[in-house]
Amino acid sequence: MKRLCALSLLLLSSLGLAQSSTDVLNAKFSCNLVRQEGGDGERLNYADQGVIQLRGNVIKNLQWESSLFRSTNGHECSIDSSDEPQAELTPKGWRISLKNAAEARSRRGYDFERGLNCSIRLERSGDELAIRPSCPALCGSRLNFTTLTVNLKNGQCQYDE
Repeated sequence: MKRLCALSLLLLSSLGLAQSSTDVLNAKFSCNLVRQEGGDGERLNYADQGVIQLRGNVIKNLQWESSLFRSTNGHECSIDSSDEPQAELTPKGWRISLKNAAEARSRRGYDFERGLNCSIRLERSGDELAIRPSCPALCGSRLNFTTLTVNLKNGQCQYDE
């Protein structure tokens, strides 16, 4: 029986059907941080929550809401599976982009014509998942998503400066 299992695994691997653990991501996070920023010490409140489930280039589930609140105003942005995200494996993890960013923006009620590129890099190192967005476009003309690192074991978050 052991021989049969080993042979099956070898066969699946050679056919490209078996996925290594580095090609699979199951992340769930909820993070917040209050920090003083700027010369006047303005209070900023960051809040992020999400679920990201990937298997190779296939997105099983994607939900991320990122908020930044100031004393006078706030911004929030979200991305989910309805935005038609696409995943691409990279040497460090994944790159997520939108199939049609202009259409996703239009559905969400934003009409800005500039900067339609949006990508999120997910880079795993051990138990740490770095979430690095370059999304100035999905929810407006400013950077909408916060760069952060999540410890996948204990759920602790670290916001990048």
